[in-house]
Amino acid sequence: MGGEGKKVKLAAIGDLHVREGDEGKWRNFFKQVSEEADILLICGDLTDKGLLSEASILAKDLEECKIPVIAVLGNHDCELNLEDEIKKILHNDHVFLLDGESIKVKGIGFAGIKGFGGGFGKYMLPLWGEKMNKQYVQEAVNNALKLDQALTRLTAEKKVVVLHYAPIPETLAGEHEQLYPFLGSGRLEDPINQRQVLAVFHGHAHSGTLEGNTSYGVKVFNVSAKVLKKAGLNKPYFLYEI
Repeated sequence: MGGEGKKVKLAAIGDLHVREGDEGKWRNFFKQVSEEADILLICGDLTDKGLLSEASILAKDLEECKIPVIAVLGNHDCELNLEDEIKKILHNDHVFLLDGESIKVKGIGFAGIKGFGGGFGKYMLPLWGEKMNKQYVQEAVNNALKLDQALTRLTAEKKVVVLHYAPIPETLAGEHEQLYPFLGSGRLEDPINQRQVLAVFHGHAHSGTLEGNTSYGVKVFNVSAKVLKKAGLNKPYFLYEI
């Protein structure tokens, strides 16, 4: 999808947590964002309990969105192991759910994946010990590898990453530090640093902090809906221009 050479406005939000009974709740949101942005990013937890009925409610409201939507799933969307069905319900000609895939829209390359936990720096869980611990850490490793592969496939000069879990601890500030291993993984930071990414958007940490940077200076934004509200933005989404 073309559009090279022009400034593009990205709107970003995470953690919609659409519930049964929320019919119509997000319609005005999608109308507004369609008028003020060129692309909408939704950073996981699209549904609250991972129910297909919740996904159907969101899909109906998304009909009001007239701009491309790039989204990833969150942990809540995986609660009932219905991820594939949720993707099918939400996917259409302008809604793209990424899970280790990449796409080019309006000249910008997007790589998206849910991500996983595991911690950061010297407190990152190592790949050793009990079988279940190894499986947990391997999931984080696999997500980082899939992100790296998605970024490698992108030919766009400008690259953006869409996640649910955080790739750095800075945007988790405000959460209890004991929760950090369950809110993100430093393994996600490596491909972001190495593949010349412009910006990263994630959710998941409802009590976190809006903005941080990777060790290479890549901008990272926690756009969880509650974080945006806490930051006092004058819009219910975060706007970023590329």
